[in-house]
Amino acid sequence: MCKCDDLKNTIIQILANYKINDMKKTQITIDIELDENNVPEKMTWNAEDGGIEKEETKATMISVWDDAKKEALRIDLWTKDMPVDDMKMFLHQILISLSNTYERATGEEDVAQWMEEMAEEFAQKAAIKM
Repeated sequence: MCKCDDLKNTIIQILANYKINDMKKTQITIDIELDENNVPEKMTWNAEDGGIEKEETKATMISVWDDAKKEALRIDLWTKDMPVDDMKMFLHQILISLSNTYERATGEEDVAQWMEEMAEEFAQKAAIKM
């Protein structure tokens, strides 16, 4: 199981604890330490309902949907010591995760399968060491 699955399961656990009537709130935070050029040197993240506190990470990608503009807004950050091979693996796992999310959201197994095949082609072209 990849780290992205751990994060996904943590977020699902947090959302499962959400009470509709009481509108319980929770937080997921990312703390970023920057160098003098505003390049991330260290990142930690916290998920209060997921039992995660100050867990270090070298990369994060956050996407949110702007419903009014019908567009995705993104923040992609990685520390300057993130190894290139690790970044390739991170991106490959995200592509696989996107195909799984697409299938759950749409039920379109054929398109999700095509996305997964593209992810595997990416892994080959990027010479990802698994």
